Amino acid sequence: MTGEAKIISGTLVAKNIREELCREVKSLRASNEHFVPGLRIVQVGGREDSNVYIRMKIKAATEIGINALHVQLPRSITELELLDKVRELNADPQVHGIIVQMPLDCDTQIDAHRVADAVSPAKDVDGLHTLNEGRLATGDLSGFLPCTPWGCIELIRRTGVEIAGAHAVVLGRSKIVGTPAAELLKWNNATVTVCHSKTRNLEEITRSADILLVGIGVPEMVKGSWIKPGAVVIDCGINCKPDASKASGTRLVGDVDYEQAKLVAGYLTPVPGGVGPMTVAMLMKNTVKSAVKAAARANRKSWSLQPLPLRPVRPVPSDILIARAQRPKHIGNLAEEIGLEPNEVSLYGSNKAKISLNVLQRLRTRQAGNYVVVAGITPTPLGEGKTTTLMGLVQALGAHRQRNVVAALRQPSQGPTFGIKGGAAGGGYAQVIPMEEFNLHLTGDIHAVSAANNLLAAQLDTRIFHEATQTDKALYQRLVPSVKGQRKFSPIQLRRLQRLGIGKTNPDELTEAEYGKFARLDIDPETIMWERVVDINDRYLRDITIGQSPTEKGLSRKTRFSIAVASEIMAVLALSGCLADMKKRLGEMVVAFNKSGQPVTADDLGVTGALAVLLKDALEPNLMQSLEGTPVLVHAGPFANIAHGCNSIIADEIGLKLVGSEGFVCTEAGFGSDIGMEKFCNIKCRNSGRHPDAMVLVTTVRAIKMHGGGAPVTPGAPLNKQYTEENLELLEQGLPNLLQHISNGQAFGMPVIVSINAHVADTPAEHKLLKDAALKAGAFAAVVSTHWSDGGAGAVPLADAVIEACKLPNKFKLLYDLELPLVDKMNKIAQTMYGAAKVELSKEALEQVQRLIDAGFGKLPVCMSKTSGSVTGDASIKGAPKGFTLNVENVYVSAGAGFVVAMCGDITKMPGLSTRPAIYDIDLNTETGQIEGLF
Repeated sequence: MTGEAKIISGTLVAKNIREELCREVKSLRASNEHFVPGLRIVQVGGREDSNVYIRMKIKAATEIGINALHVQLPRSITELELLDKVRELNADPQVHGIIVQMPLDCDTQIDAHRVADAVSPAKDVDGLHTLNEGRLATGDLSGFLPCTPWGCIELIRRTGVEIAGAHAVVLGRSKIVGTPAAELLKWNNATVTVCHSKTRNLEEITRSADILLVGIGVPEMVKGSWIKPGAVVIDCGINCKPDASKASGTRLVGDVDYEQAKLVAGYLTPVPGGVGPMTVAMLMKNTVKSAVKAAARANRKSWSLQPLPLRPVRPVPSDILIARAQRPKHIGNLAEEIGLEPNEVSLYGSNKAKISLNVLQRLRTRQAGNYVVVAGITPTPLGEGKTTTLMGLVQALGAHRQRNVVAALRQPSQGPTFGIKGGAAGGGYAQVIPMEEFNLHLTGDIHAVSAANNLLAAQLDTRIFHEATQTDKALYQRLVPSVKGQRKFSPIQLRRLQRLGIGKTNPDELTEAEYGKFARLDIDPETIMWERVVDINDRYLRDITIGQSPTEKGLSRKTRFSIAVASEIMAVLALSGCLADMKKRLGEMVVAFNKSGQPVTADDLGVTGALAVLLKDALEPNLMQSLEGTPVLVHAGPFANIAHGCNSIIADEIGLKLVGSEGFVCTEAGFGSDIGMEKFCNIKCRNSGRHPDAMVLVTTVRAIKMHGGGAPVTPGAPLNKQYTEENLELLEQGLPNLLQHISNGQAFGMPVIVSINAHVADTPAEHKLLKDAALKAGAFAAVVSTHWSDGGAGAVPLADAVIEACKLPNKFKLLYDLELPLVDKMNKIAQTMYGAAKVELSKEALEQVQRLIDAGFGKLPVCMSKTSGSVTGDASIKGAPKGFTLNVENVYVSAGAGFVVAMCGDITKMPGLSTRPAIYDIDLNTETGQIEGLF
């Protein structure tokens, strides 16, 4: 080759790369306008040379469309603080690339290598993490490549000179340039020699190089005589050399003597304008690469879920033995599999986690999945396996049909766990695991509800006491105390002033009359609706007297406890859409009426903010898993015969976004469809705006026989032979109950899939009778499910039917309009869901309805509180009678939850323990630490 070397302009190549990246980012944002690649440049101290590089990087990033931020930290920062900051950036889903600018300009001793390795390998766009270096060393080029060596390779490629088969000499073995450059050349099939300060015959070796890459930090060390004629020379050095002709007194030179080299080399990079611009360009390329991967993860339609293998044994062991035989996957791994970011998951050990509400913001543009509600017929006291069916269904969809699916369940109360019903984790080979953690404290949400509920109760009674024992002025002065000679209203007190129409913000400006108006709630004790709660069954708390201590000065009253999950706060938790919504609902809860008939709220009592603080973490759903490793969201647990009996709106929303448009969220409605499913639709879906795509109706041969006139089914007692032998006549007589529940689902426009939860004593003829009757009644499908004994494999026919049903056009509709009068809503529910002729309100209930209408609550939905043991209001009546009268004894408002409760008969809100409750069997093995006797 004759003449001077061709100059390889890194400036021009870098410009072309930035233009390509700009087009790629625009294309990326075209498919998701809210997605922006994010780069964070962490700098300790403020070295000016570092500032120059940072400004270059931010300028290049901005041109491309990358949101690059300079994270400048003080010189005084400690290593621990710096590592915490890096971890914070690692967990931020809006950050796709992290650079720690070196050197660290700090006053403290910091291990720079440890800091560099603290950057997540998935965001290490500098390519300096040990893991990324190791990948490169083994020929895995799928990770992030170090920017300067990668830029050098790109410059060589742009010359057109073939790397494969060439002899490449790398002069220098630094971690940042020489060593990774040699690895890249090697994996591009060059024959590589690495030279360093101890290398002998250096000039002779470099003269043999077809490609010479120099990065030694010695100005102009490589002379023309060192270079093979026609070779490609890449100069990675940048040094300052004195030059009196320059205004600065210096000029930049490389490690190669440019003037000599250009007379020998075939291709040569200049300094500046060679490798330098390429380093920044490749940094941007790594950042965009990371962002593209993040966008692909966010947009993927199928999870990378690894199911847990299930190996059913016969006979089927106890639930606890089955659960313990399966080792759960780490909950952090499951969270990653279903697309949750690290900062969206708070681990509670290795088996459960809280999910941040921030995931809803991140996935706000993602289309929601299919929404399936699992309900049941009127159950026997043993239950018909609704939760078990739900778990079998999601295991079938997730582990056997490879669909994205989330089970959304209520958190069980400890009352039934230690009582007689047992847990609510499902059963057999269709369970939530670990079942002990699921059925006991979980993450403490119910305890938080109890604490908040009882704080409000304490404040309510305390306020009555103080108002009864103080003058208006004394009460006012204590409510708005003088602190350092100044009185000030709290924000919640300012809200009360606004509601009262007192337009003053200075406490000293209120008149004597306004003192009393502000300070006195004037609660009528006869109207108090708020009760204390505890999460155990305790019959002796059903009717109590409080305030009997002499310190309460005779201000005692009769009240009662409810079980914790019957608290309105639990319903508020389940129906809230976000923290702000929860706080608003908490403030609107009506605890009593004043003597003028006006509602008294939690906000009037000044307790809203404190309640919200207690419940802040409880609003986050809990992540667990099924026996086959599919995700389960467990959140909130309102009773179905007292409140609306569904898990939380927030859990469903997170699930619907996580599964995506082709996935499924399967949730459960408590008790029979007449109770839980009706409230799921009329209350929960009315609040969330979601339209369920299908309803699964769970039935058993046993329950239908009971409704046909079979002997009573009693927990703990052997089943009558009517239930253990084929009896088609008895089964046929019980069909009206099944048909009523099919009709209930159809009333909301949902396709109904009947799932027959198979029991050992069932016969094929009995199953056929049920299937034929269901299909004749208009069910979309009727299938036999064996998930209790077979896991997800036993629910595959059910899963297939659900998949097909969800392909139908959604025709969901609500049962009534909110404009209907309260009594008309009650009649609509009773006539359509129960088969009643009408509802009949007691005198007291009629008065309560009028009071609620006068207070502005007439346009709320109605929550019918009735027995779960019958479609009627009498638990002893089985089957599905028609034309009966449903008696409504009491009516009250759950204003925070947003519904009016109609009490149909004597529904206890505090269960009691039986003669032999489950507590006799529950024990702790002090040697192994395992819980024994749970189911």
